[in-house]
Formats: sequence, C-alpha cells, structure tokens
Amino acid sequence: MPSPLLPHDEKLSKTDGWLAPYHSKIIERLRHTTEFAERIVDSADIADFALGYLHFGLHRTDTGWVLREWAPAATKIYLVGEFSNWKDNDDLALVRGKNDEWEIQLPPDALKHGDHYKLHMYWDGGDDYRVPAWATYVLQDPKTDVFDAVVWHPDTPFMWHDSDFQPAEPPLIYEAHVGMSSEREGVSSYSEFTRDVLPRIKAAGYNTVQLMAIAEHPYYGSFGYHVSSFFAPSSRFGTPDDLRALVDAAHQMGLRVIMDIVHSHAVKNEVEGLSRYDGTYDQFFHPGDRGVHDQWDSRVFDYGKPGVVHFLLSNCRYFLDEFHIDGYRFDGVTSMLYTHHGMGTDFDSYDKYFQHEDLDAAAYLTLANQLIHTVKPAAVTIAEDMSGMPGLAAPIADGGFGFDYRLSMGVPDLWIKYTKDLKDEEWNVSQLYHELIQHRPEEQTISYVESHDQALVGDKTLIFRLADKEMYDHMQVTDNNLVIDRAVALHKMIRLLTASLHHGGYLNFMGNEFGHPEWIDFPREGNDWSYKYARRQWSLRDDPKLKYHYLAAFDQAVTALLPSLHSEPEYVYVNDSDHVLSYMRDDLLFAFNLDPSKSFADYLLPVKMGDYNIVLSSDAPEFGGFGRIDTSLTYSTGTNERIRLYVPARTALVLRRV
Repeated sequence: MPSPLLPHDEKLSKTDGWLAPYHSKIIERLRHTTEFAERIVDSADIADFALGYLHFGLHRTDTGWVLREWAPAATKIYLVGEFSNWKDNDDLALVRGKNDEWEIQLPPDALKHGDHYKLHMYWDGGDDYRVPAWATYVLQDPKTDVFDAVVWHPDTPFMWHDSDFQPAEPPLIYEAHVGMSSEREGVSSYSEFTRDVLPRIKAAGYNTVQLMAIAEHPYYGSFGYHVSSFFAPSSRFGTPDDLRALVDAAHQMGLRVIMDIVHSHAVKNEVEGLSRYDGTYDQFFHPGDRGVHDQWDSRVFDYGKPGVVHFLLSNCRYFLDEFHIDGYRFDGVTSMLYTHHGMGTDFDSYDKYFQHEDLDAAAYLTLANQLIHTVKPAAVTIAEDMSGMPGLAAPIADGGFGFDYRLSMGVPDLWIKYTKDLKDEEWNVSQLYHELIQHRPEEQTISYVESHDQALVGDKTLIFRLADKEMYDHMQVTDNNLVIDRAVALHKMIRLLTASLHHGGYLNFMGNEFGHPEWIDFPREGNDWSYKYARRQWSLRDDPKLKYHYLAAFDQAVTALLPSLHSEPEYVYVNDSDHVLSYMRDDLLFAFNLDPSKSFADYLLPVKMGDYNIVLSSDAPEFGGFGRIDTSLTYSTGTNERIRLYVPARTALVLRRV
C-alpha cells in the first residue's frame, strides 16, 4: 500500500509555533505509523486489507456454508447449535489452517436462516462456549440472558434506495439512542425510530443522525460502550435489515447517519465477548495489567497485533459497506492515545501530549481514518478527545491523524461552571467568547452545550440545572415564574451562542433541544429495573400548553441559520461591564445581552455597512419571550460601520444584512 504519510510531510509544527520544540516527537510518531503500516498491511491495498468480514465469520457460498475464525491458542473447536442439540459432533469440527485460522465447510442444508449457534472452544487446560468474534447477528435469551449467534441469511436480500444521497454541510448532529427514543417505558426499535423519530430530526433542522449503542453489548445500561460483538448490530432494537431500513430512510430524507464506534476497549465478558476468546487473555488485548482498563472495568486492545488491527479495520469498513453508514464518532480516543488513558492528567502543557503515548494506537487511528476516507471519501470521522492532542483533526498528509473533527469537550464543562458556580452578574462575556472559539489552528471542531454525558443520572442537563424542581410545576404557558423565565431565556441564549460560534459543526442530544426534563437512568437494580427515565417524552414538546414547544421552535430557528455560517467571526464587540457580546459571521450579526436586569436602548455595535433586518429574536412570543422587540424594523448603518439596537436583558438577536 502507499505509505499513509512520510516524515518530511510534517506541517503541524509550522502551523502551530508552540509545537516547534516537539518536531522530533511528531516525526517519531510518523515514522512509527509508516513502519506500522508496512508491517501489518504490508503490500496490500488498505481497502482490500479491511475486507476481513468477507473472509471470517459465517458465509453462504455457491456450494454451501463456510465458517472461519481466528483462534491461535485453541486446540479444538466445534460448531454447536440447535442443529447438533448443542453437543460436539466430529462432523462439525473446525480444522486449523495457516495463520491460526480455523475453518469448516458445510453443505447447503446444514444451516438455515434463523438457526442459533456457538463455538465450543478447547484450549490447554480448559474449554468453554463462545459467540463467534465475527458474528453479524446475536440474540439474547430474555429468560436466561444467554447470547447466541444467529444465522442471518434471509431469502430476500435488502434493497437500498439511497444511490443519490449527498450529505449536507456542515454537520448538524442529532445524537440519538434508539432504545430510549420512544415515550413508552421499554426498549424502542429501529423501526419505531425510523417511523417516529427520523421525521422529528428532519423537521428540527438537523442533517446528521449520530446513533449510539449500535454494536451489540451485554448490559443495556452501558449506553453501548461495553461492546461484545463488534460486527453485530444490537438485536435489542431489531434485525440487521431493520437497521439498514433506518439508514435507507434517513438518506431519503437527506440525513447523514454516523454511529459511535468503540475501539478504545471491549467488555470483559468471555462467552459473548472477546476476553479470553481462545483461552488466553492476550489474543486481542495487552497481556497483564495493561490489558485491563480499571476505571472502565473493560479490556484494552493491543493495537500492535496484526490480527487485532485486521479485526478493527474490517469493523470500520463493515458498517460502511453493509449498512451504508456515513462515518463514525470514535469513542474514548483519549484513552487510546495515552498508556495512562488520560486519567488524572491535566493537559496543561505541550509536554504532556508527548509523554506516555501509545504509538501503536496512534498508528491504528491514522490507518482507520485513511481506510474510512478511502472507502467512502464523503464519510465523516469525529474524535472524542478531551486532551486536545495536536494534529488529531489534521490531514494525514500534513502529519495529522486524519480525523475530520474533534469534539469540543471543554464547552459543556464551561457551561456547567457558569450555570453552577457563578451568579448571572458574575458572567464574563469576554472569557465566554474566548473559550467558545478555542480550537487548534489545524482543526475543525464540533461544538455542543450538552451531549448524553450531561443528561445521565448523577449529572444535570442545562435546563434542569437552570430550572431544577420548578420544572415540575411551572412549565405551563399560563404560569409566570421567575425561575422558569430565567431558565427558558438562558437555555435559548446559551445554545444560540454555542451553535453560532461553531468551528465545523454542532451537536445536540435527543430531546435537549426542547429542554427534556430530568435525567437518563437505564434499568438497573438500584431503580427496580425501571424504564421510566430511559425514554423521551415527546408529548411534552408537542403540547402547546407547555413551554417546551417554545424551546423546540427556537432551536429549529437556530439550525436553519447555521448552514449559512462560513466565515470566521469578525466585527467582534465585547463589553464585560454591560454583559454584551456581538459578532458577525458572513452577513449575520449576532448580538447578546446576558445581563440579568439591564436593558439597553440604541446600543452601538460594530457591523459591516448596510441595512439589517431581524431574523431571530429570543424575546419573540413564539419562542416564549416577552415580545419587547419590533422585528419588522430595518436598521441602517448609514455611512459608518455602526448600528444602534435595542437589546433587552437576557435577550439574543440575529440580524441579516440585506
């Protein structure tokens, strides 16, 4: 394969002068990545190398069935299932071949669609049953909780209707969990999500759906982050074809679909997971303590092993090919980049980026990005990294890792600090502006006020932090309550401020756009296995008698503006004593008065010369405001680059230059 990058292509230290002393460290990483690719991928094309899912696993062939698995330490393997009464049968023994691959070929009538099966794996000193590592459909028995692989080969193959799909830019991401997406107390399905939620996402103005918890995971409450079967879409929500239908329908609506991909660790479970798969603990994972992630109670992949890299790269390609997924949010990238997993480390100096690096993990992430963009050039990759690793979202050709975006993980923490620890009159608008536009010179970022992390039990969503218990009794349209008035006003302003300063894209978690009350708490022993808080109460948003619909309408108006933002902020005005902030992006002027009590008449703001009309006011009655602003007026600068506006307290305005 062509080398993914060459050491002399390093441009990061030229773009960011603070990186100049670390040029040699960057070169060391690039050399390691090049040697890594040459050692593992060798002379193969990387796109072909990642077709392992067509070789391994169970497949129907012209002559029958073939099953292949990689199990270096196994001494015997039997295919068992309903067809063998779950007992070993010499006719169903796999045969070891080259490269520690095990294989069995069977006649056409040996298996049928829907059959349950496992592998009975033997090794020196023991044996146990295993769900095949490359299984593409896995079902859990609701009575015994036991997982089985299931033959998925329907008579009629799925037919796609999305050949003309073109994703929209920039990515306006609606982060969603299929299982908790319905109002009922239970697990929702791919089909229900397709029918009931996709139209809501489209109507709300988002162009990208980010699906959580797709790869199969034993514990529902893990939010999908303890994966057991990497190639099997979770059967809790339906069949593989149900997921295909979801993606197909989304594409027909013009919605891009990306998914969380968890290659940072794996569940410890052995029968249905990869841990001790062939009887050893280090087939897929680092040996000893390094193979265990104590904080996450999971296993850590050994990214230096060719078999592991082949497995994970094939996993990246599998969902692109088989489910037409449009890209990935890579979970836990910080944990991958450093041998200490980023735990207990404040990345407050450049030195810390180049200490305790996992160069194999860095090389793997680079190859994964190269693969994804080779197979699907329009695909999007997003890194969940809290460390701010230089070059993470820089092109591979420039010495970067190749991600398209990095999540701005510091922004939610910023809003928590402001809403939790500071009085309104203590808010510093210059600091807010500075923090919200922060990004490395080479990268694009995804901005967000809150994701699923802030909605989980033990934390608080923005609206709940602002309104707290008052939400339970005072969200009626006819109810006047100062706490709710403040919460509604700040919810709108904070989200508009964050979204309008994005440097690449914007993300919202399902339901937060309308201020979904309370938290997310999956069924567990501590809540008597209740689904009460693992659902979305859409009826609150749809009820015209409640104020939630105001927040939803405002969010829809905001998303309509975001695709027109291309230039960097200019004509920036910051006044900390007045708590006023304004800036222009292209021909849109954004003006915020964050003061809790002071309104300003004829407030002078810098702008491009011209005439301006108000296109959005957070104070408009249709958004739950007080209607203090006449939005029909035209504002003119005359011959100066200044405009005078009436900006009431806790109000945001957007004006368009005409």
